[in-house]
Amino acid sequence: MRYLMTFSYDGSKYSGYQKQPKKMSVQEVLEDKLRQLNSNKKVTIHSSGRTDKGVHAINQKAHFDLDKKIGTNRLKHSLNKMMELDGTIYIKDVEVVDSDFHARFDVKEKTYIYKINIGEYNPIEKDYVYQYNKELDIDEMIKASKYLIGEHDFSSFTKDSKEYETCVRKIYSINIKKQDNIVTLEFTGNGFLRYMVRNIVGTLVDVGNSKIKAIDLERILSSKDRRKAGKTAPACGLYLYNVKY
Repeated sequence: MRYLMTFSYDGSKYSGYQKQPKKMSVQEVLEDKLRQLNSNKKVTIHSSGRTDKGVHAINQKAHFDLDKKIGTNRLKHSLNKMMELDGTIYIKDVEVVDSDFHARFDVKEKTYIYKINIGEYNPIEKDYVYQYNKELDIDEMIKASKYLIGEHDFSSFTKDSKEYETCVRKIYSINIKKQDNIVTLEFTGNGFLRYMVRNIVGTLVDVGNSKIKAIDLERILSSKDRRKAGKTAPACGLYLYNVKY
């Protein structure tokens, strides 16, 4: 039977979502717990996409198959019970899906959020909010973000464009808001390249501190050259917020 689970995790405690040799990953932890529930038979989970080391998730999605039928409420409760001592992963929901459903390939829309502290340094939040600790011109950042809305080739904002068949993606919306000293950027699109959100954030920060102008985003985007964009923003401020099918 195929299941789809929604879960959150603290990315600061893992080497990333995807399994890696001799490193602790979110995928490895979940597959180990599911194996125990599946009569000790191997279970592979397929997520909506991987997150890098230090990146968090509020509503990550993944599907998996079990050899035996387990009620969704029991499955959720059992998984959380097995992980409660660690407390860095939490299963929010489990549902039964069709046997041909795929958590990655069936994605219609993803939303990421990124948090920046422009106030005083906060050591408690250092693993969860980018400690920029300087003022930013939010209005200029909003103006610059408008150049990224729509369908574009985002080669300028990914680590290695050659690993993709195409770097064309569609961003539906970018919302930037400031509350107290926290700036939150929200990105919604049909898909994102590796480091794409963090590279966009780094470039928008360059706009916010007057290193470049808002209109320069148009030139950077059309150049398809990673060297023209800003630095990659730290992983700590990034959250996979939601996935829609």
